[in-house]
Amino acid sequence: MTDREHIALLTARDHHDPHAYLGAHPAPDGVVVRAFRPGAAAVRVIPDDGASLRLRRIDPAGVYEGVLRGRELPLAYRIHARYPDGSRATTRDPYAFPPTLGELDRHLAAEGRHEELYERLGAHARTLEGVSGTSFAVWAPSARSVSVVGDFDGWDGRLHPMRSLGASGIWELFVPDLGPGELYKLEIRGGDGNLFLKADPYAFEAEPPPRTASVVSRSSHEWRDEEWLERRAASRPYAEPVSIYELHLGSWRRKPEEGGRPLTYLELADELPAYVSDLGFTHVELLPVMHHPFAGSWGYQVTGFFAPAPAFGSPDDLRVLVDRLHDAGLGVVLDWVPAHFPSDDFALARFDGTALYEHEDPRRGRHPDWGTLIFNYGRKEVRNFLLASALFWLREYHADGLRVDAVASMLYLDYSRAAGEWVPNPHGGREDLDAVAFLRELNEVAHRRVPGVLLAAEESTAWPAVSRPTDAGGLGFGFKWNMGWMHDTLAYFAHDPVHRRHHHDELTFSLVYAFTENFILPLSHDEVVHGKRSLLAKMPGDRWRQLANLRALYAYMWAHPGKQLLFMGGELAQEREWNADESLDWHLLERPEHAGVQSLVRDLNRVYRDEPALWEVDGEPDGFRWLEPNDAAANVIAFLRLARGGRRSLVCVCNLSPVTRPGYRVGLPRPGAWREVVNTDDPRYGGSGVLNERVTAGDLPWHDQSCSAELTLPPLGVVWLQPEAG
Repeated sequence: MTDREHIALLTARDHHDPHAYLGAHPAPDGVVVRAFRPGAAAVRVIPDDGASLRLRRIDPAGVYEGVLRGRELPLAYRIHARYPDGSRATTRDPYAFPPTLGELDRHLAAEGRHEELYERLGAHARTLEGVSGTSFAVWAPSARSVSVVGDFDGWDGRLHPMRSLGASGIWELFVPDLGPGELYKLEIRGGDGNLFLKADPYAFEAEPPPRTASVVSRSSHEWRDEEWLERRAASRPYAEPVSIYELHLGSWRRKPEEGGRPLTYLELADELPAYVSDLGFTHVELLPVMHHPFAGSWGYQVTGFFAPAPAFGSPDDLRVLVDRLHDAGLGVVLDWVPAHFPSDDFALARFDGTALYEHEDPRRGRHPDWGTLIFNYGRKEVRNFLLASALFWLREYHADGLRVDAVASMLYLDYSRAAGEWVPNPHGGREDLDAVAFLRELNEVAHRRVPGVLLAAEESTAWPAVSRPTDAGGLGFGFKWNMGWMHDTLAYFAHDPVHRRHHHDELTFSLVYAFTENFILPLSHDEVVHGKRSLLAKMPGDRWRQLANLRALYAYMWAHPGKQLLFMGGELAQEREWNADESLDWHLLERPEHAGVQSLVRDLNRVYRDEPALWEVDGEPDGFRWLEPNDAAANVIAFLRLARGGRRSLVCVCNLSPVTRPGYRVGLPRPGAWREVVNTDDPRYGGSGVLNERVTAGDLPWHDQSCSAELTLPPLGVVWLQPEAG
């Protein structure tokens, strides 16, 4: 291009390669330096090792040029600008530096196989050729131009245009003398010529809402969980105890003396680990901590797939929280949302003026339920973006697992769509083959690159083999949420006991399919909000019966095959449904009956963790035996849990009627003394005190077992029995 053509593009904010004109370039008698400083009164170039030179203005828009005679490249220099108001600015020239992405990076990104792409795209404070600054890079293949703007340049897109790195679709610029804490956005000119501002998709930090800028960020956190990570790498979550406490950061506990504000990451780090550890849970699952400006989404409308929510503190503050949880012996599972993203103008929607991350066709690109957009899983760069995000949280924040939200909505093209509102796959089916391929790749790569992590799918349909290996035709998740168990169980417990005999199958049907997947039994946030009432309020009867039912539900759940998940407040017997804008009702613990429920959860976790029969072969039929599945008339079920090889056992008997049942015979696998390790009717938990102080199994066969004993079954109670040692 001629000088005039270069200048016209620069001044119009429409140049795809400003480095080709600006900066230092060889000239016949030295080095020519060009700078674009709109509004400057005078501009000089100051070589590090020589006299300065005043540049002449060659265009009224503010383009300056001068030749340093006798000089050669490379040349280290600064640009000094003086403005009519008397202000001055001296900076290194961004256009004097080479690209910060190599050819291999560009190749892997173009192929969609760059697992560490977050280390290349986005903003990175670094040193380049001995100069401190920040490198910026963004994927925007249909843009005509991209500039980085921020407080450092008065948000003027003319001052820091980026260069296009060819067919990769990546734009790049190194800005010297710029470091952590700087606010920035990307000014993009789309193919239609329109200019708009976007937050950085790969930003590591974001401005607190309602502001929407990205923040240059660099971690200084020193991790101290090396031993934890070593143990995790050798772990097998499906064959180990997993008991999850699900948590929403903004409403677990608040500061009433400070206007009811939520706790920060650091305040949570001081309180949460000890509390959850005392209750005996093995893991904490956090509703999405990724940046989500709309707090009402609880984190499920993510705009920052690499940035934690700034409302609770800095990225390193979140790292401190994770470190402290690990120090307390607790794993950290993060909710992660690749199923959809919000249509906010500042975020991913039509990022470069086109449907870049989403589908152009709304029949594939827009969720009818949530008003959000759907990722184009068939585009390799989009798959790479999501895969890099998942690996980022596992690696950079030492997360021990991801719970993938709304998997069912990803798997089906007709999800929540009527006939004519969806596009069949090439075979005429309703399966989203691109999403299936992405989920398989996600699980393969994550399990291979970060051994020992827990990957769970929230999948509410009968899609087969969700938690089976991909080489066996599965999706490759480690676990699947058992939504069928949750719906049936809550439906059963909602019935008045007098009617439960007609719904006995709702309690037993889950064992028909319990071993088809590695299941997690979820009593999650979704079940205690939007008018569904709290778990306690779902229970029928007077207050005593409600509390007894709730205790029985928990003991049944903890003994049932599968890992368990309980949303915060469940351990308090929360009376009102969850409100994301308010704290849990901690004052309830001042009442003995609520403190009793908390004590029961603590004891269930204690026995659970100590007893391999409850978790070692969860996903295999050998770990379970029905003793009494059919006593619908009495609302009683009984079953046996077994460790591998049957070397250890635990019997669970549930009486889900409000009538005490003395002399109820239960089959047991061995003779001799058995002890009651849990009885939900224990007065310590708020029960009426119908206990079995001594249980001796005789040789009378019962329930297909060689021995049996008579028990007194407490009203609306669950009893766990174990053989006495020896």
